[in-house]
Amino acid sequence: MHNTAEQFIQYLNEENFDMAESCLDADFKFIGVLGKRDGASVYIQDMKQMKFKYEILKTFTAGEDVCFWYMIDMGEKSIEASGWYEIKNEKIQSLKLLFDPRPLLKE
Repeated sequence: MHNTAEQFIQYLNEENFDMAESCLDADFKFIGVLGKRDGASVYIQDMKQMKFKYEILKTFTAGEDVCFWYMIDMGEKSIEASGWYEIKNEKIQSLKLLFDPRPLLKE
C-alpha cells in the first residue's frame, strides 16, 4: 500500500496532475530553498510547467508524516534533495524541500 506522499510522487512522475492535486489539502503550503507557494492549485500549476521526475532513494515515516531522500530530475539537471511531507487525514498539508541550490544557480 502506498502512503499518500508516495502516491503523490507517482502521480507527478506520470504527469497526472489532477490526481496529484487530489493528494493535497486545498490550503497546502510549499516551502523550498528558492521560494514558497500557498495553495494546492498554485503549486500544481508550477508542477505542470516544470514536469520534474522523482526517484525515491529512501523513505522515513513518523506517524502520518513522510520524509523522502530523492533525486529530482529537473530536465537539464538532477539534484539530490530531501522532502518532508506533513500529512493529516491522508492529505498533504505541507512540503518542506531542502537541497543545495548551487548547481541550479551556475550557468
